[in-house]
Amino acid sequence: MTIHVIEVQWPEVIAHFEEIVLALLLALMTLVSFTQVVARYGFNTGWGGALEFTRLLFAWMILFGMNYGVKIGSHLGVDAGIRLFPPKIFRVLAVFGALCGVLYAAILISADWLQIFGIQTRGGAIAYWTLNFRTGIGLDDLRYPDIIQHLFGTKERVQRWIVYLVLPTGLAFFAFRCLQAAIAIIKGEREMMIAAHEAEDLVAENKDALKD
Repeated sequence: MTIHVIEVQWPEVIAHFEEIVLALLLALMTLVSFTQVVARYGFNTGWGGALEFTRLLFAWMILFGMNYGVKIGSHLGVDAGIRLFPPKIFRVLAVFGALCGVLYAAILISADWLQIFGIQTRGGAIAYWTLNFRTGIGLDDLRYPDIIQHLFGTKERVQRWIVYLVLPTGLAFFAFRCLQAAIAIIKGEREMMIAAHEAEDLVAENKDALKD
């Protein structure tokens, strides 16, 4: 709810923050990959944790990106079927689709609550993160610099729970965005959660281009 309040009061702050985070993640991935290629083929050296680091950055970018995609309505989808229904039914189906996103995120965050309905399933992002937090298992290749180890007495390898914190938080944010979209559809502020007809829009914008 805090994010919603901030977004209502300062919408540009949240929008720019998300865009900056995504841009930084992409820039870091590109920079690390480029420097790794130069170091490997130019100087026969390199950073052993580069591959794992870029893979984790990619995971963070996916989770941040899917949330931002829900917010701006850029996720692709097929709406040819539901557009055949009357407007009221179309809106109900659009809300149902957004709520399915909330349900999807809730199951991935923690599937334990499904046992209420007799479904024998357990686990989820919270359970996985908690397990890594309790055990303190480190990543395979990412290690703290020696100066950090000496100054703060940390373990050699970066703990998994630090980077995997994005799993429960990212999914919770995804559920929030889907719920936000459902409310906007109910209020009539938004048509549906998926992207508009980009191809049709492009054709409409350039329909007179060949006349010249």
